[in-house]
Amino acid sequence: MKRSEVIIPQDEIDRQMAICDAIRARTAALPHTPLALVDTYGCQQNEADSEQIRGMLRRMGYAFTEDEGEADVIVINTCAIREHAEMRVLGNVGALVHTKRKKPDQIICLCGCAMQEPHMAEKIKKTFRHVDMVFGPHALYRFPELLQWVMEQKGRVFETPDVAGYIAEGLPVARKGTLKAWVSIMYGCNNFCTYCIVPHVRGRERSRDPERILDEVRQLVADGYKDITLLGQNVNSYGKDLGLDMDFADLLQAVNDIPGEFQIRFMTSHPRDASQKLFETMARCEKVAPQLHLPFQSGSSRVLKAMNRHYDRETYLDEVRRLRELIPDIVLTSDVIVGFPGETQEEFEETLSLIEEVRFDALFTFIFSPREGTPAAKMPDPMSKEQKSKNFQTLLDVQNRISAEKHAAYVGKTLPVFLDGVNTQDNRYSLTGRTGGGRLVHLNAPEEFIGQWKQVNIVRASTWALFGELAE
Repeated sequence: MKRSEVIIPQDEIDRQMAICDAIRARTAALPHTPLALVDTYGCQQNEADSEQIRGMLRRMGYAFTEDEGEADVIVINTCAIREHAEMRVLGNVGALVHTKRKKPDQIICLCGCAMQEPHMAEKIKKTFRHVDMVFGPHALYRFPELLQWVMEQKGRVFETPDVAGYIAEGLPVARKGTLKAWVSIMYGCNNFCTYCIVPHVRGRERSRDPERILDEVRQLVADGYKDITLLGQNVNSYGKDLGLDMDFADLLQAVNDIPGEFQIRFMTSHPRDASQKLFETMARCEKVAPQLHLPFQSGSSRVLKAMNRHYDRETYLDEVRRLRELIPDIVLTSDVIVGFPGETQEEFEETLSLIEEVRFDALFTFIFSPREGTPAAKMPDPMSKEQKSKNFQTLLDVQNRISAEKHAAYVGKTLPVFLDGVNTQDNRYSLTGRTGGGRLVHLNAPEEFIGQWKQVNIVRASTWALFGELAE
């Protein structure tokens, strides 16, 4: 794709912002401040997209609510990665027919990856007549225009263009917190793993201009953000489409060189593009967290080839070895799919043996979910659902044991912990925090310490978390 075809012109962004201001003039005349609800499913990129939607709504004059019944505008940002996510969305959207009946002027919008799937958009059009607007990721920047049309024409909008994707700079952002921030550095994916719908709904890889990224990070640091995560479907591919002498490792170094007290995380990394240069940059940069999410998906080289992952078992293990030589205390997490079509019991055992060899700190585990439009959805799949479920539980048992053992090794240590919020999971502890490697810590501390790094004595551990006391 030519860059001129990827970047949305500034005058188009200005036009959308002018529509925001026109809607704001309209809402200002109302007897009450209108309310919006933005509900997000799926990955961090969806969360980042929702922050832009909230930013546009805020510019339009909306305040926010978590109550569907009192919202004037509801936006549900959907996920297409697994069937379960789609079913949850459809169930929740179906329930909104009751709020619409009580509040006929309520505007219900669906967006995100699932809406870019033709069969899902068609299902909404035919079955969920109370939904007013559907738009895919490529039309997100046009949200003000689409909303204005619904308001004025009292009709339905379906905007899911089949395009390679765009980059829209300059959209307003309304972030949920004041300590942690997502920064999208690129969009889309070129890998076409046979099980994955992302390239079909998110489009081709498009990298943001590095100066735009660095300016955004500088502003976040000036605004007091302490934990900044760089986002992309495959951050390791950053820069390949720019025609500049800058890859992801170079960008990581440039972000690290920005003055200020903050920590850098990033996700997701594809093993195909995880270079020695990246590992060396991570080890050298003092602000980069000692943490890497490196999805392996299967421990079988044959299955990896069927997945179109472009690496094998030995390559992945070699990457882990080289990474740990440079950063011995790296916290390593990963994704794994159980029951990929054609996976044999012996190949599942290869996945277990890789998990035992690598000893991940945590895993995100999934039973294969066929996605319409992907090659894997048409592959023969002889293993029974019962066997897949049994294997899935076996894998969970193995990883939970390893996670518990790795967490137990923290007990008795004193670690720097970033205190990031009030504890909502365990009322015995007032605050939560994260180690440099991203491990969750529960502890008691004054709320005024939120946003600070504190030395914490780790006194107890579970499979999922650490428990500590302030050292000073």
